[in-house]
Amino acid sequence: MSEEKLIHSEPERFEKLSIIYQDEHLVAINKPNRLLVHKTRIAEEKHFFANRLLADQIGCEVYPVHRIDRATSGVLLFAYSPQGVAMTQSLFMKGEVMKEYLAVVRGFVAETGSTNESLVKHETGVEQTALTDYERLNTVEVAISVNKYPTSRYSLVRMLPRTGRTHQLRRHFNHMGHPIVGDTKYGDLRHNRMFEREWGITSLLLHAHKLTFIHPFSNKEVRLQAPLSPDFVKAMDTFAWVNNY
Repeated sequence: MSEEKLIHSEPERFEKLSIIYQDEHLVAINKPNRLLVHKTRIAEEKHFFANRLLADQIGCEVYPVHRIDRATSGVLLFAYSPQGVAMTQSLFMKGEVMKEYLAVVRGFVAETGSTNESLVKHETGVEQTALTDYERLNTVEVAISVNKYPTSRYSLVRMLPRTGRTHQLRRHFNHMGHPIVGDTKYGDLRHNRMFEREWGITSLLLHAHKLTFIHPFSNKEVRLQAPLSPDFVKAMDTFAWVNNY
């Protein structure tokens, strides 16, 4: 089985979804890796979708407020009505939602920084502005040679996307020379294979960790946080990184 199929293949089934927030208007889950948000034209052969699984689980229709990549784990927010979707999406469009991701990337990233490299929209070829701030949280150097160097270096990074472009974090960090581990589209396949061989880690190590916004109905602050995925926890344990983020 090729690495692309291994990392992005759909499991035979998904366990019960983990609900991390729920009120009369909104519900949020901790989306597992490899689960699509909803059915799309380019993934018609898939059988599992977060919106359908959640609707079946809680017994009512849900509508995605935003999207995260199929390969990415973490906070995914739904509304119970089209009105709830419109009101909450307006917060995203106005930049009033704070999104925080955690990722393991190749190499030692600068302690703090930002990139505003524009990204081309795949469907239209139009160049879009994109801004990502980031903070390095930890580093590790392991005595395993992947390419020409005798050791391999990795960083744990907090990523704060200020815009919401397709694959923004994956593309930005790849262009910076620090691809996210487990990324089969933009990443370094040699390091992906090493993580699988040495530690059995096959998922994209990108996690939508926190989402903070003012509730569009109650006007109260909502802070959502999703526990790390199993593969991410395995990486944290392997590198002796304390999981206190």
